[in-house]
Amino acid sequence: MKFIVSIILIALLSFAACLYFPWWSIAIVAFIVAALIAQSAGMSFLTGFLALFLLWGVLSFWISSSNEHILAHKVSLVILKIDSPYLLMLATALIGGLVAGFAAMTGSFLRKKKVSPSY
Repeated sequence: MKFIVSIILIALLSFAACLYFPWWSIAIVAFIVAALIAQSAGMSFLTGFLALFLLWGVLSFWISSSNEHILAHKVSLVILKIDSPYLLMLATALIGGLVAGFAAMTGSFLRKKKVSPSY
């Protein structure tokens, strides 16, 4: 149950955060959600990765299909040197997933760290 809740929370809060803040706010959202919901580091990475992989994959497909992939064809030629808008969407989803996954894993490690006072 924590797995599904984490995915939904990270995806929804990341979508809302990106409306008002820079793109990297997804890392802050994934970090906070993983720090608040106790999971192992691997599961935290997986929840962050899946949430943003799905979110950015769906959003990039939706935005690109609204203009019949015209811009995605041109950008994929410039960045990937291949005329493949779907490969560009996959690369976009992978980047978002990796950023959120590592941020969530860091939040999980922070939750497990015991802070001892230094006197």
